[in-house]
Amino acid sequence: GKPMLRQGDTGDWIGTFLGHKGAVWGATLNRDATKAATAAADFTAKVWDAVTGDELITLAHKHIVKSVDFTEDSNNLLTGGQDKVLRIYDMNKPEAEPWEISGHTSAIKKALWYNNDNQILSASDDKTVRLWDRVSMTEVKTLQFGVSVSSMEYIPEGEALLITYGRTIALYNALSLNLIKSFEAPAPINSASLHPDKECIVAGGDDFKLYKYDFTTGEELGGFYCFLFY
Repeated sequence: GKPMLRQGDTGDWIGTFLGHKGAVWGATLNRDATKAATAAADFTAKVWDAVTGDELITLAHKHIVKSVDFTEDSNNLLTGGQDKVLRIYDMNKPEAEPWEISGHTSAIKKALWYNNDNQILSASDDKTVRLWDRVSMTEVKTLQFGVSVSSMEYIPEGEALLITYGRTIALYNALSLNLIKSFEAPAPINSASLHPDKECIVAGGDDFKLYKYDFTTGEELGGFYCFLFY
């Protein structure tokens, strides 16, 4: 896997991070975009200098890593993956043993810092999204779904949580975790994201189509088909 850094508004290529020996499942930048972190099938998470592209830290795991997320101050890195365990690494002492949180019964797809880094949200193939307390490392709340959660996005500015599962795109209140609204897509959805202006949601799924929905009404605004070339 070769994760790439691209310009957000144009898509222009900036650079490629070389070092993983397996597919890259997750990637993130820290708040000031000076560091990047990646999660991969080679049983590692890596931290990179986002300016030079140099590999800074390699964190060995027991199985495939699916998700990485920095705290706001970049002092800690959260990881989650195939071994069902959430890990918190101290970036000032990366060689130290991480804190571990267990509870999921299947692979973790996404893990995010939440509520000013005081809590953690995790989405898993066990058909749950779970909220954890960072200090006590105990489960605070669980959202149950009929199928596995395919993606999860936290929008702190709007205090919202966007979750996809099956053909459903659902918006939750980030404080109460109560459902605000949901709507169905024509095909199973793999990922969705809220536009920064909060006017629309884009989503992509199994039918090779990119959907665009009105954020307020849920009305489909248009779709774009994607093609694979070999």
